[in-house]
Amino acid sequence: MGKCEQCIVRQFSALRALDKEELMRMSDCKTSHIIKKGEALFEEGDHINGVFCIKSGICKLTKLSPNGKNQIVKFIKRGDLLGQRSVISDEAVNLSAVAIDDMEVCFIPKEEVMRSFKENPKFTAEIIKDICHDLKLADDAIVEMAQKSVKQRLAGALLEFEDEFGVDADKFLRVTLSREEIANVVGTATESLIRILSEFSKKGMLETHGKKIKIANRIELERMADGF
Repeated sequence: MGKCEQCIVRQFSALRALDKEELMRMSDCKTSHIIKKGEALFEEGDHINGVFCIKSGICKLTKLSPNGKNQIVKFIKRGDLLGQRSVISDEAVNLSAVAIDDMEVCFIPKEEVMRSFKENPKFTAEIIKDICHDLKLADDAIVEMAQKSVKQRLAGALLEFEDEFGVDADKFLRVTLSREEIANVVGTATESLIRILSEFSKKGMLETHGKKIKIANRIELERMADGF
């Protein structure tokens, strides 16, 4: 099991504000887990009692709506921390986290996180900064859902997937989602999503192969995202 002070992943999160002694303490109490594709790290309403540090893989955060459908709120990737808001607020999680590919995660108990939160002002500031950033993204998402068309939202989401997760050797998006999941992200019916993807492909903006999607003309997709 790797040591926190030697783990390069910590440089991507609030953990970078911890000193060597704090990191060694976390190493002594953390546990490492493999989460298989489709498995949940936690479900809405759970008390997780700690924070997950994502070493590899991607998961989706979802919210169950009154009609029984899961709305994808955000994606979590390598280097992210997950669960810090619930640990600090001492509340149950209000989202579910489900792996969309195999993941390796470390779980740090609440007691150790809160000890550093209370004793290390730099760590406290980094955690608060992360939470504020999440709030900003949530505000932006509300505005986009209200003011942008489905085509604009889809174009923007695909561009974000490329920027966030990169592409494979054949230039296809590294994150592979079902058509239903993509429709869920942009807030439309799966049938409408499939129709718009076909339209984008005919216009030369995208190439598709099964579930895989490649951005073929980024400039035109950016124009579509901006409403031109």
